[in-house]
This record gives sequence, structure tokens and C-alpha cells, in this order.
Amino acid sequence: MTIDDLQIVNYCHKNCTPLLNIMRLPKDKAFALAYEMAAQNKETTAFYRFADFENYYPERLKTDRLLYERFKELGGKPSQQHPLSFVLQGSDYLDGWFDCGIVTKIPLNHIASEHISFTYGDSMAVLKRNGGFTMLTKDMLLKAITDFDGTVEEFLANVTERYHYIEVQVWDDECLRV
Repeated sequence: MTIDDLQIVNYCHKNCTPLLNIMRLPKDKAFALAYEMAAQNKETTAFYRFADFENYYPERLKTDRLLYERFKELGGKPSQQHPLSFVLQGSDYLDGWFDCGIVTKIPLNHIASEHISFTYGDSMAVLKRNGGFTMLTKDMLLKAITDFDGTVEEFLANVTERYHYIEVQVWDDECLRV
């Protein structure tokens, strides 16, 4: 595999619409939808956070604000306050988390660096655990891969061994229209 073969992958439960973010809804609509989805999908891991939305919502708001500000500091040009979430090269764990639902794959090389960022691991979980996260732009990530003493696969395995996956934040929905 080469850097040009890298893809970003979005997982979505079959009862949802891909490439949407509940945090972009007005607060009252977000809460109503979260509770509805949690009630309709009680056995699905992906909706546990919606069953506890009163705690999830402020944590997600805080994380998204920090991601947004950090991305701007790194020269990013977000067109949204809340990004769409993907993972680099996919994740069996997340596929199962969303009950092997709808999977959307987009070549990484189709997205400009000013519209995409990366964190090692789940940004919200890393923030809670470590009090912060490391964000990379696309250019920074590609440099880390090329500077790594090994293959692209070995780089990804090295990161995912510690963090499970590389989270991807897409900050401009228009760049997804391939």
C-alpha cells in the first residue's frame, strides 16, 4: 500500500443517514433525535451515548470546540463548527459498533489539507483521559508516515496498536462530493 491508496471511512448504523452529525442540529432537536434513536436501537452499542445524551452532549460540544480551535491554529479552514467523523483505513471495531451498517469510503487524496484533520484515537476519549489530544493536518500526517521507518501498513499498525484507530475530522462537506 502507498500513501495514495489511503482512504477515510465513515460508519453509520442502517437506521441512520450517512454523513450527518447530530451536533449540527439545534439543541432541542438533537436531544429529541438522540432519545428517539436510543429507544429504537436499545441493543446497538453506537446508541448507548444517545441514551445518556445529557452527559454526552456537553462533552461532545467541548471536544468539538477544542478540535475546531486547534484546527484553525494549524491553518485549517473549517466551514462547519462540528466535523463529520471518519477513521483512516477503517476499523473492524467501529464497524461492529455500528452493527455492520452503512460504510462510506473516500480516497484521502481527494480532500485538501485545509479541510481535514486527524487525531490518534477517539478525540473525545483521549481528551477525557489525557486532558488533551494531538491533532495533525493531512500534511503533518503524511510527513509522519513518510518519516516512519517502515511501510504504510506498519505505521498504521503501530498507531492502531496503541489508539485503536486514527480518527479523521472532515470540516467541509463539499469536499466529500467526489
